[in-house]
Amino acid sequence: MANRYLPINVAVKYFPVLIVGGGKVALRKIENLIDFNVDITVIAPEISDKIEYHATKGRIKLEKRPYQSPEASKYGLVISAANDEDVNRQVYNDCHDNNILVNVVDNPALCTFIFPAMMKRDNLSVAISTDGKAPFLAAHLRLIMENLFPNHWSKIARLAADYRNKVHQRWGGEEFIQQRFAALDRFLQADWKQLIKIKSDDELQNELDQLLEEPPPEEEEEEPTAESGSSTNEKQ
Repeated sequence: MANRYLPINVAVKYFPVLIVGGGKVALRKIENLIDFNVDITVIAPEISDKIEYHATKGRIKLEKRPYQSPEASKYGLVISAANDEDVNRQVYNDCHDNNILVNVVDNPALCTFIFPAMMKRDNLSVAISTDGKAPFLAAHLRLIMENLFPNHWSKIARLAADYRNKVHQRWGGEEFIQQRFAALDRFLQADWKQLIKIKSDDELQNELDQLLEEPPPEEEEEEPTAESGSSTNEKQ
């Protein structure tokens, strides 16, 4: 039976990552991970120049040697992208025996986790997966998401995080749940695309402070009474 994958977000900085392989596929996985504050170790007898470059910059740890079973069991997350299928199978078996999450690239049957197609704008992430059955479709949909969320969404995402903190500081406690909902809705109604164009960072923070406050209640207009209406007509 094909695997069904649960989409979750993981703080990978708590899970040392092993990547077995030193070619283009391994490089792609490295570059998917290095922006997430990950402790990455790469093991392979032959390493591409770009992987070597990441090692010289201190972004990864590099060991130029063959994989030694069962060393994958020492890691929290493992990716195997070796050119040797026997090595990939051994890595999978070592992880499976020790309950370690493993991804053998381009072999869904040997994956206990997979990488979705992902679009990222600061703290906003949109991930798309087909459970590994049609990754070309997920990649196509990611391009659509890139167009739906252009680069200004990075600043909107940061402002949203700042604003949420302000809301919880101002309207903390269960008794203020309606005020929190109303304040968050005011953020969502604002034209942030336009505001980002015309306002400085300090002015945007002031905008958040203004949105935080409850608007004054609208005053209802008094309907004219019959008496007032008749006097008006008499004056006319």
